[in-house]
Amino acid sequence: MRTDNERGFVLHRYPYGETSLLLEAFTHGCGRVGLVARGVRRPGKAFAGAHLRPFQPLLLSWSARGDLGTLTRVEAPETAIELKGSAVWCAFYVNELVLRLLHRHEAHTDLYGAYDDVLRRLAEGSCQEQALRIFEKRLLASLGYGLALVCDARTGEPLRAEWLYRYLPDEGPVAADGESRGVAVKGATLTALAHETFLDPEQLREAKSLLRAALAPLLGAKPLYTRSLFRSMQPHPPQS
Repeated sequence: MRTDNERGFVLHRYPYGETSLLLEAFTHGCGRVGLVARGVRRPGKAFAGAHLRPFQPLLLSWSARGDLGTLTRVEAPETAIELKGSAVWCAFYVNELVLRLLHRHEAHTDLYGAYDDVLRRLAEGSCQEQALRIFEKRLLASLGYGLALVCDARTGEPLRAEWLYRYLPDEGPVAADGESRGVAVKGATLTALAHETFLDPEQLREAKSLLRAALAPLLGAKPLYTRSLFRSMQPHPPQS
């Protein structure tokens, strides 16, 4: 089976044999795919291998008979998305989420757009936490675990901005009175997250707690490498 000129990004690359690379890529129409780039580490092939790095928009062509494809052509239709400082670590966090949570060969076209969007927001210097929270929300929705962010799960009433709710994993937001389970979050935070509008610092803290709790069962017990790296390298790490 051949695939030609598929839009994609390299999520991660590994040495493969003496002269090749094993790539994990996220593509628009095919989802996450594993590809072998043969011979790109040979002397004189540096230019071809240089394109095969994270955050570089690519057009990928490959042939496949099984789970792994063989890269046959790669083009870089535009320059790499330029990330600086903590934005780099935030982008690697996004890559790690995609690698951990997406199965190979399952298309997620909406999520591909969200992935491209979060990289460009990080490059523009937009609020990193806001960009990450929106991506996490979209990721959950793409996986079939979208958050309920509009109505009280028990009464069906629209959320009230000033009310405190408890977000229960199997239900959604419920009025906090008499309920101690779940994540505490204001109605205004849930509404802002639903509409992807500005989140103030308190709302960002609440959104972070909510989204981490929602992602935790999907990620399992194995910690995210990028989170550990943030903690070890910086006294005040980016809030992924």
